[in-house]
Amino acid sequence: MSAQVRIESLVKEYGTLRALNGISFHIQAGEWVALMGPSGSGKTTLINILGGLDTLTSGHVIVDGVDLAKLSENDLVRYRAEKIGFVFQQFHLVPYLDALENVMLAQYFHSVTDEAQASEALKRVGLGHRLTQLPSQLSGGEQQRVAIARALINQPKLILADEPTGNLDEANEEIVLGLFRELHSAGHTILMVTHDPDIAQQADRRIELVHGHLAVDQRISMDDGIHFDHLLEQIWVRGEEGKPADIEHIRTPGGLDPVRTLARMEDLRLVEVLEEQLIELTDRGKSRARDVVRRHRLAERLFKDTFRIDDHEAHSQACKFEHIISPELDQRICSFLGHPTTCPHGNPIPPGECCGHKKGTGG
Repeated sequence: MSAQVRIESLVKEYGTLRALNGISFHIQAGEWVALMGPSGSGKTTLINILGGLDTLTSGHVIVDGVDLAKLSENDLVRYRAEKIGFVFQQFHLVPYLDALENVMLAQYFHSVTDEAQASEALKRVGLGHRLTQLPSQLSGGEQQRVAIARALINQPKLILADEPTGNLDEANEEIVLGLFRELHSAGHTILMVTHDPDIAQQADRRIELVHGHLAVDQRISMDDGIHFDHLLEQIWVRGEEGKPADIEHIRTPGGLDPVRTLARMEDLRLVEVLEEQLIELTDRGKSRARDVVRRHRLAERLFKDTFRIDDHEAHSQACKFEHIISPELDQRICSFLGHPTTCPHGNPIPPGECCGHKKGTGG
């Protein structure tokens, strides 16, 4: 399969400074790549070159068959309008234009504006009721969703996102990431700059730059997230039972080395391994563990009460189900079951937003 993005021996120099030093990698169509690295590593430079906002010094950058080194300034303007969707940490909305007009602004480069199409793009990101609001009348999360709608209006071949959740609170971050997950599922190609390893874990692949060099190019396994969830669930349950969670009492799935697995979870800021091999959940880990436990116990209740499945089979199916239930489906199942407070075994089901309760704590 031919790569949608081909970067070969890319060099970018600013005078005597070499911001990118001969990096090479390919991105396949429909792939979600997380671009990571410390400040000054070359991430923004790479995004700017791919987006046609900057030019390369040497090497090759080919996007959807277009060799960027051969484009004139006018050609780069057309390339940006036709091939690229930008989503930045700063939303870059025009303050005196409403949401609909900000989205339509991206169409002007094609000399064609379609209000119905722009309206549909805003509905797609959940803002069909905010079409006539100015940016100052929108929350940060809503402004970012307008920016995403604007990025999608011309059906770009490549979405470049530079820290798109960097200015958002946790609730809006999850909404925006949910939109990127939907875009990924729909087959869009995404290159996202992020410093957050938990966000990077949701991508297909992680590329890390250090001092302009390609330091890491690693495919992310779905199994990793599932293994982490199993461990987080065990730690949460031991906390419920008033028992300490330590390496001796935690079972790692698939014969994984517990020390190495927990070290990776520490890197993701999910756990802390303290003295005497005691494991504690971080705030991030508690939130994720709580959600996994909730989904598992809701699934057990669903299988047991609705489908009359026996205990063993209900538990087995719930172990699979807990990893694929979306937040929206979680709430629908909970509402369908009447917002149960316990699983079939009497263990508490942490309440969700749909329950009208404050979230519980544990672990």
